[in-house]
Amino acid sequence: MKRFIGTKAPDFTMNSYNGKGLDFDKISLSDYSGKWLVMVFYPLDFTPIWQTEITEFSTRIDEFNEINSDVLSVSTDSEHSHKAWCGVELGDINFQMAADMTKDVSRDFGILVEEEGISQRGLFIIDPEGVLRYSVIHDIDVGRNVDETLRVLKALQTEAPTPVNWEEGEDVL
Repeated sequence: MKRFIGTKAPDFTMNSYNGKGLDFDKISLSDYSGKWLVMVFYPLDFTPIWQTEITEFSTRIDEFNEINSDVLSVSTDSEHSHKAWCGVELGDINFQMAADMTKDVSRDFGILVEEEGISQRGLFIIDPEGVLRYSVIHDIDVGRNVDETLRVLKALQTEAPTPVNWEEGEDVL
């Protein structure tokens, strides 16, 4: 079932790796209650495009945290694979890396490629009340833009219409 803008995001609980060489966790949508959540789906660990994205999102996590938001990455790989990838290539990552082993969450967000058992490269922004406010799905071979994600998140937080190419500090409509 696809989720549409303005509807409640599906609740979920997934195993996760905390990105810093520590223990595994369970993560749920309710863990982000009262915060904005940027969910970043990617196909598989050990892929070059996601390696560039995950390190950029991680490096800039303070910018997300400063505006009452957090990042959660999701793939159909296990939390053990996430830990191995961090240990081998990535180093510490500053957010939870969720394991959608059942593929239910990817399916609920409408981005599961069933025949391959992997997610499209999707990004969803969920507001503090759990409402889906933004969605973008890329081809598997196209990386995301963290600057654009932050720009859209800040625009959503204005609670006002924003014109084309709006940037923080500019007038809203």
